[in-house]
Amino acid sequence: MKLTRRRFCSAIAATPLISPRFSAGDEAELNRDVVIIGGGLGGCAAAIAALRNGLRVVMTEQSDWIGGQLTSQGVPADEHGWIETAGANRSYRQLRSQIRQHYRMHYPLTDAARKNAALNPGNGNVSRLCAEPRVSLAVLEAWLEPFEKSGQLVLLREHVPVSANVDADRVLAVTVRSTKSGDSRVLTGPYFVDATELGDLLPLTGTEFITGSEARSETRELHAGDKVDPTNQQAFTMCFAVDHLAGENHTIDRPDKYDFWRDYVPKMNPPWPGRLLDFTYTHPRTGKPKRLGFDPDGGKSVNGALNLWTYRRIIDDSLFKPGRFDSDISLINWPQNDYLLGNLIGVSDDEAARHVARAKQLSLSLLYWLQTEAPRPDGGTGFPGLRLRADLMGTEDGLAKMPYVRESRRIKAAFTVLEEHVGRENRSVVTGQSPDEVSAAVFADSVGVGSYPIDLHPSSGGDNYIDFDSLRFQIPLGSLLPVHMQNLLPACKNIGTTHITSGCYRLHPVEWGIGEAVGCLVSFAMKKKVKPSAIRETPKLLAEFKDAIRQQGVESEWPT
Repeated sequence: MKLTRRRFCSAIAATPLISPRFSAGDEAELNRDVVIIGGGLGGCAAAIAALRNGLRVVMTEQSDWIGGQLTSQGVPADEHGWIETAGANRSYRQLRSQIRQHYRMHYPLTDAARKNAALNPGNGNVSRLCAEPRVSLAVLEAWLEPFEKSGQLVLLREHVPVSANVDADRVLAVTVRSTKSGDSRVLTGPYFVDATELGDLLPLTGTEFITGSEARSETRELHAGDKVDPTNQQAFTMCFAVDHLAGENHTIDRPDKYDFWRDYVPKMNPPWPGRLLDFTYTHPRTGKPKRLGFDPDGGKSVNGALNLWTYRRIIDDSLFKPGRFDSDISLINWPQNDYLLGNLIGVSDDEAARHVARAKQLSLSLLYWLQTEAPRPDGGTGFPGLRLRADLMGTEDGLAKMPYVRESRRIKAAFTVLEEHVGRENRSVVTGQSPDEVSAAVFADSVGVGSYPIDLHPSSGGDNYIDFDSLRFQIPLGSLLPVHMQNLLPACKNIGTTHITSGCYRLHPVEWGIGEAVGCLVSFAMKKKVKPSAIRETPKLLAEFKDAIRQQGVESEWPT
């Protein structure tokens, strides 16, 4: 897309811009070294990196909670098996350490739990650190508080971008609006970072982007589909937390759309095995039916099947002294509440809001089904003792503040990560090595590392799970550089990946690594007075940059 000089891009076509209104003491225009739009994990990491390098930062966040998927979306960290010692930046391990320390300082842990260096408050299956969203929020806010108090950081919660002023290949300003008051502010600076969950700045600024899935003929990816489909996007989820008080009745009111969701059968390829609200789902690897279990009073398996109760459990009551918790607490982010009937990208704001409302009905219907109709191991039905923990989510309806988003708009980047770079099978075909010997592509411009299977959830386009082995991979600097825009950088799930490879670049430690790399990149580019693209294209500058980020604890290579 070619931009006309001094182009002004608005969020809503043919709609007049909102006239700024300001409270007493507010600045009509706020200028900082870097403007970060989006306060999720990538945004927080970008801000922390920029701040420690001496830059002045303004960061906005749509919710009143920073932290994104770890907090407002309610998802415990999905991490690889080496996370305690390798494969993540020093600052990410600091985040994990501070979460554990928060429990040691503020919670009545048992003596054994307090002494455990690898404390996992929830002992969930999914991660070595399953914790409450509010604890992660407290840690992130405490981390940023000194910068806020000094004025080096301005944090605008509950603000969304509504328009951008663009001059050719540079962003000059972004206007944000308070979702509480309706007041607007104009944010200016030499650099802008899109750390929103959906890549909201890309269409506002005219930055070229891709949505949905590419065709195999275009990317040569073994697991890509036959055709391009911008609307084929992964499900999003409205998460919630529950505890279980046996012998009590905490059944919620029957959701308005319960009958629809109770009888809903997803239309998938390969076929979904039956109703969505059931403990049988599609095995992500084989495509065949797989039975799951559920028992709030059971262990990590129920009759040999995975116990969904412990899968994303965020509080294991046995680790705390009696009286602190009434029971274990589990975070519900399962196949049964993945929303498949529409997207949040490429639709009007009203349609997106309708999909979020329907996704909330799905999650509430899942809870009601669990309370009233779900089969129990003892042969009975329903777990009425399940209690919705709205206090842990910080909402009135008990659901997470924000949808858990798995897929964003993705920039058209200087370099795009393909399946042949990180997928075990595809990499084996390209290199001629056996699947057991092959390793991921090595990028000379690597600015981070990660590891996670390529895990795509069922999509709005009818794809069932796409889940297969990836290799321990790197984050190439080229994937963070838009092809044309010079001073806008992505710091979330909006980097230069494909629909397929986004499946392993979307998780917590990788998003943090992307954000930290971007914060360091802005600082280095300003110090050297060069464009970010010049750093990648100039071997001497690239070597200096990689040395600088390594000194700050950024891992750009996996140990051999």
